[in-house]
Amino acid sequence: MTDAARALTPLGVVVLGLLRESDMHPYQMLRLLRQRRYDRIVGGSRGTLYHTVSRLERCGLVAQAGVDRDGNRPERTTYTVTDAGRAAADDWVRDRLPRIDGILEFRVALGEAHDLPRSEVADLLGRRRAALAADLDGLDASLAGAQERGVPLQFIVELDRERHIVGADLAWLDGLLARLADPDIPWGVHEVPAATLARLAAFRESVIA
Repeated sequence: MTDAARALTPLGVVVLGLLRESDMHPYQMLRLLRQRRYDRIVGGSRGTLYHTVSRLERCGLVAQAGVDRDGNRPERTTYTVTDAGRAAADDWVRDRLPRIDGILEFRVALGEAHDLPRSEVADLLGRRRAALAADLDGLDASLAGAQERGVPLQFIVELDRERHIVGADLAWLDGLLARLADPDIPWGVHEVPAATLARLAAFRESVIA
């Protein structure tokens, strides 16, 4: 992973993802972040978002695209993502998507995975599947050993919960991989029908207006 990608936070990756859709000022980013419920994953405080945008600008991952004023409101700086920003975000997603540690980072990587090619996403998630399957085997072995030794449920209840969570995650991932293998299901902006993209863009603009 590059130094630029390594320095990214989950919120920084989300900001770069928003700017890949359209140039925006931070207040617009904040409204869209909350409307899409991304704030439940990466937080949604105004101060943190503005700090993140400033940091991305210092790193050359976003750049100022212009300054506008709406009525008597203060001037607002609009930002655009740079080529370096796109590359860093993609690199970050590639690193986080196959890993089973850091569930917050995985959720953000999954949300931004549509910017990578379908085949690459399938490969990265296939690696994650292998890691989950190995983890599940280890949990099953630990539970079986504890039950053979007569360990009461109260002492292995957390392990039992983890086994069910990993099993559910694995089952969900199998379903997603099957859908990714279906060419009739669009993946990536270039495969989404133009009418659908226009409708989504109109809704986005209504949120950030």
